[in-house]
Amino acid sequence: MTLLELAGVSVRFGERAVVDAVDLEVAEQEIVCVLGPSGSGKSTLLRVVAGLQPVSAGRVLLGGADQARVPVHRRGVGLMFQDHQLFPHRDVGGNVAFGLRMRGPARGSARAAHASRVAQLLELVGLPGAQGRPVASLSGGEQQRVALARALAPSPRLLMLDEPLGQLDRGLRERLVVELRELFSRLGTTVLAVTHDQGEAFALADRVVVMREGRIAQAGTPLEVWQRPASEFVARFLGFENVVPAVVAGGAAVTAWGKVQVPTGSPQGEQRLLIRPAGVVPAAAGLRCEVLSRTFRGTHVALRLRPEAGPELEAECGLAGAPGVGERVAVAFSPAEVVVLPAA
Repeated sequence: MTLLELAGVSVRFGERAVVDAVDLEVAEQEIVCVLGPSGSGKSTLLRVVAGLQPVSAGRVLLGGADQARVPVHRRGVGLMFQDHQLFPHRDVGGNVAFGLRMRGPARGSARAAHASRVAQLLELVGLPGAQGRPVASLSGGEQQRVALARALAPSPRLLMLDEPLGQLDRGLRERLVVELRELFSRLGTTVLAVTHDQGEAFALADRVVVMREGRIAQAGTPLEVWQRPASEFVARFLGFENVVPAVVAGGAAVTAWGKVQVPTGSPQGEQRLLIRPAGVVPAAAGLRCEVLSRTFRGTHVALRLRPEAGPELEAECGLAGAPGVGERVAVAFSPAEVVVLPAA
């Protein structure tokens, strides 16, 4: 069942459309991550849903109800920002309890219920018994957990995250994103998150939405978006650089790198061709290239190649037997890693 629906939502600042006629649905208990470069409109979209940014056109519906006249505090959504925005003069318990004020002040039996809820949430996010700790004594990862507990405190029907892990180091981000997905799945939380980090989005989301200049460039599961980018923009945003013009006829494409086999059913005629780095493979005979650079990536070596014809290529190979800088190699292209993109 759909919990959140954006229907033709636009936000204009003067003549500039920051969000332009966006249609988006988020189902109950679904985790959707909005990706995009700076200025693509993704954070503005979050503010629109929260009620912090009025729309120029379109509708925001939560549970089927139009939110046009619903104030921020009555929408039943939680919002967690990149900088956490914790209150330094309150301890951990006080920060988490602040999220419960949406339900009203804590008096009598409600005070005990609030204390119990705070303890439960801190246990849930991995900070049991931390109620009395000063905020200043917390690490970045611990502050992230407190901010999450505060956002979850009023049991929002929709939780929104704006670059929630952006200030943390890479190792901590990778660990926390796994914990977040497990937590949201266990709680059945509906999540709309914004990030510029594709790895974070792909690890967290059930569905990924890529934005460009205020519009949705592609939406789909992480696997769909990764395997089949809808455009050259999406491909390059995901970090793929091996994109060239091509003329596709039948099962092959003519490119600056020579003839390349393409998947069955690919669009024909003048198109753009993407070859993922994993699809540039060593061959006994093929396109001759010089190795310009090699970078250790942990599980593989990334190579930048200068072919005899055409633009530079990115390739990946195993750790054993990786060629050195200046060596000459021959490569071929694996059809499974080739994607024909729309020409426009």
